[in-house]
Amino acid sequence: MKQALKLIGAAALAINASAALAADEGAAFFKDKTITYIVATAPGGGYDSYGRLVVEYMQRYLPGSTFVVRNMPGAGHIVGTNAIYASKPDGLTIGTFNTGLIYNQLVNAQGIKFDLSKMSWVGKAASDPRVIVVASQSPITSFADLMAQKQPVNFASAGPGSASYVETVMLTYALKMPVRNLTGYNGTEDQLAMRRGEIVGSIASRSSYATFIENKYGRFIAQIGGNEKDVPQLAAMVKDPKALELLRLVQSQGDIARLTAGPPGIPADRMKALIDAYRKAMEDKELQARAEKLEKPVEPAYGEDVAKAIAVALNQSEETKKLLAEALAKK
Repeated sequence: MKQALKLIGAAALAINASAALAADEGAAFFKDKTITYIVATAPGGGYDSYGRLVVEYMQRYLPGSTFVVRNMPGAGHIVGTNAIYASKPDGLTIGTFNTGLIYNQLVNAQGIKFDLSKMSWVGKAASDPRVIVVASQSPITSFADLMAQKQPVNFASAGPGSASYVETVMLTYALKMPVRNLTGYNGTEDQLAMRRGEIVGSIASRSSYATFIENKYGRFIAQIGGNEKDVPQLAAMVKDPKALELLRLVQSQGDIARLTAGPPGIPADRMKALIDAYRKAMEDKELQARAEKLEKPVEPAYGEDVAKAIAVALNQSEETKKLLAEALAKK
C-alpha cells in the first residue's frame, strides 16, 4: 500500500511538473512579442473599458510581452469577432466581444464566419445582468408604465448582431412591448441620446448604466437575472411560458459577460500561459479596486469553465431557436 501511494504521489508530482514546464514554455514564447487584443466595438463603453483593464494587467503577468488594443467595430461585434476567429492561431491575437453573438449563431445569422464552440477561451471577467433603463425625464417609472404606452417609444441599441440589438428585438416581440428600436448607438451614445431626449430607454448590461443612474439621468425599471434586490425581476412580471424561455436565454448571457477568447487551435502551452496571466490579472487586488471604482463588476471564470458555459448557452431546444428566429424576423 505504501509503495502504491508513493507511486501515485510521484505520478502526481510528475504531472504537476509537466504542467508547470508547459506553462513556462508557453510564457517564454511571448517574450518580446506583441499581442493584439481586439475590442469588437468603438472606444468608450463597457467592452472597451473591460478590454483595456484586462490588457494592462495581463501584460504585467506575461513578462516581456506587449499588448496593443485594436478597436474593430462593425455589425454588432461580428466584424471584430470574425477577425479574431480568422487570425493566426499563434496566441498573438485575442480579444473581446459581446455574448449577443450566441443568439446570432443559434439562428445562423448572415455575416457570421466564426463558431463560438471552437474558439480558444481565455476567460470571462464578469456576470452582468440585463436591465431595462429609461430616461429620468420620461414619465415612465415602472415596467407597467412602459407596457401601458399607447404609442411605441424610442429605444436605442447597437447594430444588428449586438446583444443590445438582439435582446431589444427579441423582448419587444416576446413581451409585445410598445418599443421602436433605433440602431447604431455604440459605446455611450445611447446614454447621450437619452439625455438629449432623442430616445426614451434601452436594454443593456447593468454595469454600463451604473454611473448614469447614480447621476440621476435615468432609472432601472426591470432586471433579468442577477442577485440585486433594488430592481424588480422581469421574470416575475411575465406569465407567458414562451416569453419566460427567452428570458432564461437572456439571463444565461448575463452570466458569462465580458469574454476574452482567441481563434481555434492555439497551442496548449501558449493557452496555458494566457489563461494563467488572465487569472492573475483578474485576481490582482489593484485591478479589482480599479474595477470597483469604475463600477465594473469582477466575477471571473477561466478557460475550460467558460468553454463549457458557452456550450450550454449554444445547446438550446429547437423550440427556443424557433422563437428566437421568429423574434429576430420581426425587425
